[in-house]
Amino acid sequence: MSPIQIARRLSEISPRAKMLIMLGGDAVFLPLCMIAAVSLRLGSVADALRTDADMQLMLALLTIPVLGVAGLYRTVVRYIDLRVLLVSGVALAVAVVLVYVLATLMQFLELPRSSVLIYWFVAFAYVVTSRFVARTLLRRGIRSGGRTRVRTAIYGAGEAGAQLAYSMAFSSEYRALCFLDDRRDLQNKTVAGLKVYSPDLLAEVVFRHEIDQIVVAIPSASSAQKRRLIRRVEGAGLPVKILPGLVEMVDGKAGVSDIREVDVADLLGRDAVPPDPTLFARNIAGKVVLVTGAGGSIGSELCRQVLSQHPSRIVLLDHSEFALYTIDHELQHAARGTEIVASLGSVLDEALVRHLMKAHGVQTVYHAAAYKHVPIVEGNMQQGLRNNVFGTLNMARAAAEAGVETCVLISTDKAVRPTNVMGASKRVAELVMQAAALRAGGRTVFSMVRFGNVLGSSGSVVPLFRRQIRAGGPITITHPDIIRYFMLIPEAAQLVIQAGAMAKGGDVFVLDMGEPVRIADLARSMIRLSGLSERTVDNPGGDIEIQSVGLRPGEKLFEELLIGDDVAPSGHPRIMTAHERHIDPALLDKMLQSLRQACEANDSESMLRQIRNLVPEYRSADEVNAEAAAGLATRA
Repeated sequence: MSPIQIARRLSEISPRAKMLIMLGGDAVFLPLCMIAAVSLRLGSVADALRTDADMQLMLALLTIPVLGVAGLYRTVVRYIDLRVLLVSGVALAVAVVLVYVLATLMQFLELPRSSVLIYWFVAFAYVVTSRFVARTLLRRGIRSGGRTRVRTAIYGAGEAGAQLAYSMAFSSEYRALCFLDDRRDLQNKTVAGLKVYSPDLLAEVVFRHEIDQIVVAIPSASSAQKRRLIRRVEGAGLPVKILPGLVEMVDGKAGVSDIREVDVADLLGRDAVPPDPTLFARNIAGKVVLVTGAGGSIGSELCRQVLSQHPSRIVLLDHSEFALYTIDHELQHAARGTEIVASLGSVLDEALVRHLMKAHGVQTVYHAAAYKHVPIVEGNMQQGLRNNVFGTLNMARAAAEAGVETCVLISTDKAVRPTNVMGASKRVAELVMQAAALRAGGRTVFSMVRFGNVLGSSGSVVPLFRRQIRAGGPITITHPDIIRYFMLIPEAAQLVIQAGAMAKGGDVFVLDMGEPVRIADLARSMIRLSGLSERTVDNPGGDIEIQSVGLRPGEKLFEELLIGDDVAPSGHPRIMTAHERHIDPALLDKMLQSLRQACEANDSESMLRQIRNLVPEYRSADEVNAEAAAGLATRA
C-alpha cells in the first residue's frame, strides 16, 4: 500500500478511532521514551533494562492521563498548530513532576533522578513529532481525494494572504504555490512557507509554477487600489479571484470559503463616502416612511437603508407580488421594532395611494416605482407614460393632500435631453414634482434625485455579459463606442436619502457618478478576469467574441446628467444641485390633460406630440447619435 493510500485510509476513519490510535501509540512509545531517557543517563540500554522495567513502565504510562487532562487527545489532529508545543510542554512537565514525586515517595532509588528530566525532552520530541507527522498524513489523505487542486498564486503576502495560504493547506480545492507582492521588503522572502515574488515577474511565475489562477488577497485595499491590482494581473490570461473587504469578512480572518469571483463592482466601484449621520436620519428616524417600487433594485436598497435608521414604520408599495414578498420577508427578519407594512398595488391606483398616506400617517416618501427599460417602454409607450407620468402625479397629489413632510422622486440621467419615451416620461415626472413644490408652498418638500446606471440592477449589462461568457459567447454590445455612468446601488440609495434631507422644495439633485465607462472595455475586462481571451481578427483563436448588434430603439451613445450649465454644490461632495426650467402649474395641468387623453386613445402620434410640447429638448435618437458619431470621427 502506497503512502498516499495509507494517508487516505487514515483520513477516512472516525474521530474515535483516531483517538484510540493515538492512545495506543502513546502506550507503546512513551515507555520506550522512558527507557531511552534512562539509557542516556546510564550509558547503555542493557543497564536501563536492569533498572526495574516495571516501575519505568508504570511511571511512563502515568503521562497518558496527564496528556488527556490537557486535552491533547480531544484535538482534531489535522488542525493541530504550533500551540501543541506549549500544551505538550506544560503537560509533560506536570507528568515529570508527578513521576519524580512518586519515585521519591516509593523510595525507588534505582532510578536516577536526572533521567526524569531527560525523559521530558525525549517524550516532548516524540509527542510533537508524532502529532505533526499524523497531521501531514491526514492532510495528504484529505487532499488526495481524486480531485486536482487548483494551483494558485496569492497576490498579497500580508496577514490576510498568509492566513489564506495556511487555509489552503487544508483545502481539497486549492493549492497555494507562491505569493506576489509589491513590497520590496517582502520580495524573495518566504511567507507561510511560500516564496514571495515581484509582480513584475508575473509571466515567469505563472510559467515556473504552472499557475491556474490568481487570488488578490489585500482586503484592506481601497476600491481604487483594488482596481489597479486586478488590472495588473488580469492580463496574465488566468482567472482572477479576490478576498472581500475586511468589513465583509465576518471574523476578519481570511479562509478558502471567503474567495469569490471578481465582481464588476471591484472594477467600477468607488470608495464610499460615509453618510452624514444628521442628513441620513433626518427624514427617517422615528418616522413613517413610504417606498414605492419597494421590490425593485433601487427601491429594495432604499428600504434596507431606511430600516438602518430606525423609522417607526415602513410602508412598502409594489405591483409585483413576488418582489413585494421578497423584500417584506427580508425586512421582517431585520426589523428590530420597526413595523413593516407590505401593500400590493400600483401607483396608478390613486385611491390606494391616498389611503396608504392617510391611514399610516406617512411623513416621508421615496418614489422609486417606474418602468425604466428603454426598448420596452419605447414599444409600450402608453403604459410607460401612464406609469411614469401619471403614477408620479398621483403620488404628488396624495402627498400634498396628506400633509407628507418630504417626497423624493428617483429620476434618471436619461431624463436629460431625452431620446426615448422612457427618458422623456421621467423628465415629465420631474416637471410634475417641480409644479407640486410650487403649489405646496413648503408644506410638503418635493425634490428629485437624478443619477445614471446602477451595478446589479435588473436588466443591467453585467449579469447579461456573465451569462454570455459562461455560454461560450459571443458577448453582445449595442455599439463599440457606447458609454455609460455606473454607481453601486448602496451608494446611490444613501445619496438619495441624504439629498432628500437637504431639499428645500423643487430641488433637482444630481449625483456625482464618477467617470463614464465604455461598455466594450467593460466586456473585455470581464472576459480577461474569467481567464479567457477575446476573439478578434488579429486573434482568431480567442475564446469569446464581442459583437456589436446596433443601438436599441431610443438608445443614445452618451448619457448626460445636466440639461443646462446652472449647477451648484450642495454641501455634500457627491451631490450637486441643478437649477432647471419648470412649467407653470396651471399650464402643466392643461398639458398633462392633453397627454392623458392621448394615452386613453392609445394614439402614438398624439402621445409623441404632447411629449414634445412638455419636453422640447426631446429629440430622436438617430439624430443625436449621428451628431455624436460625427464628433467621434472628428476627434479621431
